[in-house]
Amino acid sequence: MNREITVTEASRHFVDLVDRVFYKGESTTLIRSGEAVAKVVPVGGGSVLGKDWLQRWTAMPHLDSVDAAGFAAFIDEIRVYKNMSRS
Repeated sequence: MNREITVTEASRHFVDLVDRVFYKGESTTLIRSGEAVAKVVPVGGGSVLGKDWLQRWTAMPHLDSVDAAGFAAFIDEIRVYKNMSRS
């Protein structure tokens, strides 16, 4: 989950901000004069809820069918090479 708060609000509620990051894995974007200036995030990425994971996954770029076929062929070539090197 990513929320936005002003820098002033963050300074007034800093302990709460850190607790939300640490205990809930939330990320917070800090806003000054209507512009994002910083982001407070959990170290190591924190936990992700299922609904947030789905939203992130659908927003990620995906391979088209031609690139996916090429990638699958590349993986097959690596497997053949790896099996040959074991012999």
